[in-house]
Amino acid sequence: MGGTKTDRDEEFQAFIVGAWPRLLRTAYLLAGEQYAAEDLVQSAAEKACAAWAKVRRAGDPHSYVRRILVNEHARRWRRRAPELLVYAVPDEAGAEDCYARADQRGALMTALAALPARQREAVVLRYWEDLSDSQAAEAMGCSAGAVRSHAAKGIARLRGAAALKEIKGMTSIGGAV
Repeated sequence: MGGTKTDRDEEFQAFIVGAWPRLLRTAYLLAGEQYAAEDLVQSAAEKACAAWAKVRRAGDPHSYVRRILVNEHARRWRRRAPELLVYAVPDEAGAEDCYARADQRGALMTALAALPARQREAVVLRYWEDLSDSQAAEAMGCSAGAVRSHAAKGIARLRGAAALKEIKGMTSIGGAV
């Protein structure tokens, strides 16, 4: 079956420690707030831990856990009205982050937070996570056509966002605007 319980625990711990920063960034972009992102990743990690044998057999544990994360976000979004207060991307963003300038980052995060949940999920997965339509569809639990539709509508709304138009020189969002 594959090792002792201690080996499985260590394998899961190594996976989650390595995947945590990327999952947290994705969760932050989905949830729009640091504490909500941390809760979202923690919930996804708990579910992944409980089903670790199944997760590690899936071939790509990161995709599996990202799907759990997106599903958890969708469940939470349906339970309560969204809060649209987003001020900055977490400090863990690297120097190569194209949204490093604070004025652009704040405007972009505000505009992203204003998108409906499915559009936000599609934009985040396609343009921040750089997933293909089929990979995003798998993570969102819908068809690739639905991902393309949600992403196109989300990008169109971002293009029309007044806050983004006010920023001089901001012409590209995830390479799509």
